[in-house]
Amino acid sequence: MALIRSLLHALVMLLTVVPWGIWMVASSLWSSGEQMYWKAARWLGWQIDAARILCGIEVRVTGMENLPQGKTSPGILLVKHQSTFETFLMPTLMPHPLAYVFKRELIYIPFFGWAMGRMDMIHIDRRQRTQAFNKVVQQGKRLLAQGIWVIMFPEGTRIPRGQQGVYKSGGTRLAIATGAPVIPIAVTSAKVWPRKAFLKRPGIVDVSIGKPIPSEGRSPDEMMREVEAWIELEMRRLDPDAYPKTPGEHPPQV
Repeated sequence: MALIRSLLHALVMLLTVVPWGIWMVASSLWSSGEQMYWKAARWLGWQIDAARILCGIEVRVTGMENLPQGKTSPGILLVKHQSTFETFLMPTLMPHPLAYVFKRELIYIPFFGWAMGRMDMIHIDRRQRTQAFNKVVQQGKRLLAQGIWVIMFPEGTRIPRGQQGVYKSGGTRLAIATGAPVIPIAVTSAKVWPRKAFLKRPGIVDVSIGKPIPSEGRSPDEMMREVEAWIELEMRRLDPDAYPKTPGEHPPQV
């Protein structure tokens, strides 16, 4: 049954991404950046609905009250990354447009990548580290001033359930450079949609949004240690079965 459900969900994505990608590229000729974003969010919402209806994947969100208030209040979302699911989910939850920081190779993916390339987001060449970060700061300042929140995955790649990646300080460096707070977010998506897996299982994805962490007067590494500690402790609370207690093993401390 899981195979049939997963096949149906993949079919929905395939059949909708082609006309959506063409429409996004075409409509970019006359649509504003914000209009483009909400068109993309609508398609992502269809995929989340399809995952719920076809695969039995439900979403439970806590901490929405922790998000910055106000139309132009800045925010940098630093999100636990376990699967593709949260990349689709976040724009359907957030009240502000989001700008992803992502590697430029993704814009060459047919239809999906073409659509991303026509949106006001931050795609970088990871081989040019200094220039890439300068681009993130330059574009990040502009986007945050417009009330667009920047979203980053501090571990840099999808991490298997129950494991912890290396948290990189790019997100906190951007926060300090722009004066924006960071909002840590824990997501248990690998319970139902594991990393690099085709089969999806029914279940609940918990999304926990932490309180904003001010960036003023902080160092990037110290701030990222606080983000890491909150996310990893929250992951162990939300998904305790994935983190067996081992003698001598402790979650990160601030």
